[in-house]
Amino acid sequence: MDTAMDIRSIPQSGFPPLLREITDPPKRLFIQGALPPPETKYLCVVGSRRYSPYGKNVCERLIRGLSGYPVAIVSGLALGIDGIAHEAAISAGLPTIAVPGSGLSENILYPRAHVGLARRIVREGGTLLSEYDSEQKAGVWSFPERNRLMAGMSHAILIIEASEKSGTLITARLGMEYNRDVLVVPGSVLSDSANGSNALLREGAQAVCESKHILEVLKIKIDEQETMNDVQRKDITDEEQKIFKLLTEPMTRDEVVRVSGMPLSQAQIVISTMEIKGILTERLGKMERA
Repeated sequence: MDTAMDIRSIPQSGFPPLLREITDPPKRLFIQGALPPPETKYLCVVGSRRYSPYGKNVCERLIRGLSGYPVAIVSGLALGIDGIAHEAAISAGLPTIAVPGSGLSENILYPRAHVGLARRIVREGGTLLSEYDSEQKAGVWSFPERNRLMAGMSHAILIIEASEKSGTLITARLGMEYNRDVLVVPGSVLSDSANGSNALLREGAQAVCESKHILEVLKIKIDEQETMNDVQRKDITDEEQKIFKLLTEPMTRDEVVRVSGMPLSQAQIVISTMEIKGILTERLGKMERA
C-alpha cells in the first residue's frame, strides 16, 4: 500500500452518490486508490468472522458470477467473510472498496492481518475509504459508524452468514433504514452462524441463491448469450448442452434426470461427464452450473 502521503481527502461532492443521501453522511472522506466509474453498482457484502466452509464457498461463487458486470464489492476489510469478499472481487476482476474501522495509515490500519490485502486492493485498482483521520485507531464505537458508510453507499447489501448478535446485522438494519435492498444467503438451521441471517429472511429480506438474483436486484441486464457462449467454447455435446440449459436453478440429480427426458443410465453418464469437465458441480445435494 502507498504511504500516508498518498491518502487524500474528498469533500461530500466527491462521495459515492448514494452516500450523500443518508441522514448522517460524513463531512469528508479519506481515500486511497480511485472510486469506480459512475455507472457502477455498489454491492455491500458482509458476514461472519467465524464463517463456515459453506459461507466461504457461496461468497466466492456469487461474486465470481458477477464478473464482467459493472459491480463493485464493498466490505469492511474485517477477518472472515469481509476479507473473502475482497479477495473474491480481485480474483473476479471486479473493483472492491474496503471501509476499515480505522484511519488509512498503514501504521494503524485495522485489522493488522489484512494490511497486505489492503495493499493489494489499491494495487489492483480498488479503493480504501474512511471518515477518520489517517492515524485514528479503531475503537468499539468506530465499527458501527463505518457500517453506516458501507450501507449508505451501496445499492444493495448481501448478507452471507450472521449470528444473532452480530455486527453484520447492524449493517443490514442500516440498509433497511436507508431503503436499500437487503439480500440474504439462506443458511443451515443447524448453524449458529446463520441464525441472524435466517431471521432476516423471516422479516422479509430477499433470498439469494445465484449471482443472477443479485444482478436482477441491481437492475443489470443479464447476458444469457455470453453465458451460453462460455459453455459452447468447452466443446460440449448436444446432450450436455440440453442439461446445462435446464439448470437455470439448482436441482437434485433425480430432478435433472426426470426433466431431461433421457434414459436414466444416459443422463447419469452425461451429468458425470459434465462434472469432470467442470461445467456442473454438486452442492448440498443439488446440481448447479459451475
